Amino acid sequence: MDGTVLVADDDRTIRTVLTQALTRAGCKVHATSSLTTLMRWIGEGKGDVVITDVVMPDGNGLEMLPKIGQDRPGLPVIVISAQNTIMTAIQAAEAEAYDYLPKPFDLPDLMKRTAKALEAKPRSAVQIETRDPEELPLIGHTPAMQALYRLVARVMNTDIPVLVAGESGTGKSLIAREIHDFSDRRNLPFISVSRSDLAELEGPAKVLSKARGGTVLLDEVMDFDTELQSRIVRMIDNHNDPAPRFIATSQEDLSDAMNKGTIRPDLFYRLSGATVQVPALRDRVDDIPLLVEHFISRSDREGASPRWFAGDAMEVFRRYSWPGNVRQLENAVKRLVLTARGEEVSLTEAETVLGGQPEVTAQFGDDGEKLSQSVARHLRRYFDLHGNVLPPPGLHARILREIELPLIEIALDATAGNQAKCADLLGINRNTLRKKITDLDIHVTRRRKLM
Repeated sequence: MDGTVLVADDDRTIRTVLTQALTRAGCKVHATSSLTTLMRWIGEGKGDVVITDVVMPDGNGLEMLPKIGQDRPGLPVIVISAQNTIMTAIQAAEAEAYDYLPKPFDLPDLMKRTAKALEAKPRSAVQIETRDPEELPLIGHTPAMQALYRLVARVMNTDIPVLVAGESGTGKSLIAREIHDFSDRRNLPFISVSRSDLAELEGPAKVLSKARGGTVLLDEVMDFDTELQSRIVRMIDNHNDPAPRFIATSQEDLSDAMNKGTIRPDLFYRLSGATVQVPALRDRVDDIPLLVEHFISRSDREGASPRWFAGDAMEVFRRYSWPGNVRQLENAVKRLVLTARGEEVSLTEAETVLGGQPEVTAQFGDDGEKLSQSVARHLRRYFDLHGNVLPPPGLHARILREIELPLIEIALDATAGNQAKCADLLGINRNTLRKKITDLDIHVTRRRKLM
């Protein structure tokens, strides 16, 4: 990379890490813990890209973006923030940020975005009406949810059709509603179309008349038979002026459905503008405690008795597969709020609510195919970040260490710190395990196994 990057963050560690990484990549770096200093540098014409935190000791990074745009039009600003809600992502878009990443961020990802920003052109403003984050149904700080937030912020003010895909209970229709409510169509109608709405020949015309240029939601579009699908196609093609925005939701992959003949190709192509993939709850287990807290707080506001989860009870919730996703989690929490004997939800009570629910299944088979694909993506990204320069020597040992460390730590946790069981689980000699624990500086804690 070639250019000067201005870094503003009150966390010394983050400033140090970014300075070292950007310098190694070939950039010049100016780092500060003060927004005042950052704005002075910008006013002096320094910097080709800005990386700034939101909450700073002397101000708010997002609030400075309009002035940055005024003083230095076209200067890309990447916002990083520990305030991990959809509101932060949307406010960053509203303030014309070039990009937004949550903390803790993935350093290679940030480096890649910075490289793109150094070559970027100015981005147009996004006008968004802000709301209280507590009113929003989208909750989560995991990378999967942060990626979802950024995608919603990018597509909400476009006119292209959007397909919101995901399993039952992930909140697809809620996301469709958020796309409408934060878009420039938010003051126009939001119409959810059912099969009965299209049953009559004049049904599509009635829907378009109600929409009046707003948003038309085709909820679970695969529930519409081929005759109704043909009417949807005609409705999309023969819309009124102004044209509504079409959003569809689906549990099934529409490309697979088209290959099987269960969705018309002409409808598939009309709905394939942008796809928002909603992650399953099992793919973002670190969001489960946050969601549980949210549902308990909502019950508190409705007059329920105070509740909180014991540590082992929460661990049970984290380990289950949640086939019904967030909706199932919400119902489980509601039941526990009503039935728990004390203020603290116990392990036994959590297990009782979940019943015979299966635990999370492995994400890769015996041949390791899916895991190898994931590793390959990370390695390609690692090489890409170095451009035409090879990574430093010793890559094999570094990569093996990166994989071996979490593998042993997780295996030790699964066996409650019992090294004999852990060695047997891993299929290695006990002395070999001990040596690796020492070499990798792994802290081992013996405890009673909870499950």
